[in-house]
Amino acid sequence: MSQDPGLWTVLLAMIAGAIRVSTPFLFVSLGECLTEKSGRINLGLEGTLIFGAMSAYATAYTTGSPWLGVLVAGFAGLSLGVLHGLLCNLPRINDVAVGIALMLFGTGLAFFFGKPFIQPAAPRLPGIPLGDWTGNPAIASALDINPLFFVGAGLALVMAWGFKTTRWGLIVRMVGDSAAAARAMGYSLGQVRLICTALGGFLSGIGGSFLSLSYPGSWNEGLSSGQGLIAVALVIFARWNPLRCFVAALLFGGAGALGPALQSIGISQGYYLFNAAPYILTLLIMIASVSPKRSLKDAPSELSITR
Repeated sequence: MSQDPGLWTVLLAMIAGAIRVSTPFLFVSLGECLTEKSGRINLGLEGTLIFGAMSAYATAYTTGSPWLGVLVAGFAGLSLGVLHGLLCNLPRINDVAVGIALMLFGTGLAFFFGKPFIQPAAPRLPGIPLGDWTGNPAIASALDINPLFFVGAGLALVMAWGFKTTRWGLIVRMVGDSAAAARAMGYSLGQVRLICTALGGFLSGIGGSFLSLSYPGSWNEGLSSGQGLIAVALVIFARWNPLRCFVAALLFGGAGALGPALQSIGISQGYYLFNAAPYILTLLIMIASVSPKRSLKDAPSELSITR
């Protein structure tokens, strides 16, 4: 009998942890999916994520409104996305190199402006209590889900529908798959890619706000732990499909929640190894998809990695 509660505790903790940990992955991967669908890669999303986290925390602390912090984080990410898009629209500019430069730039900005906010406590985003009906405090706490998770899930559905059925979705896909066809139809490649990169940055900034205002719910310089870069690999794993990005984010979230879930029932041996599960999973995915025929099968044709 003693094993059943432990098993249920682990499963519940895994599910709740997967939802919490997956939310930043979800927003960043959806942002990168939109950007790459237009034929551009943005490797600077790690810096965008950290800058968004700092902006959200600083805004929530100074104004007392965590939701205003989320909005400011989105526009902070938007600003870096616009900068990335404008630089990449210049002739003979490599989008991968620009992304790396902006990753360092965004991280540096966050560290510089965020130092006064490392110690103060900002108000956190409220959750939706889905487990109060159980009468069990542990279950109720685990099922206290942040609304941003549901926003991200709905956004994945809207993006998948939009890419398939809307005129704007068709334009984005055409720009990403055939620059010649887009030019022939009279569309500006630079303008479409600028908009997509900016919106991708906006979503990544919101993902950063979740880190600082919900889980783990603080601001420090090691907050991201490479999640922005992992999300780029996640998009490749999801084959540039928003719905698969949602599933892949939950998979990575479950891997990240494995260590804390086992620790909740007293299993601490190998804790640091379990905490490394998302990075090990990323490595395994990249090794498994190393073949160009497999990893780039559904990639937009205009991406620099496909040419």
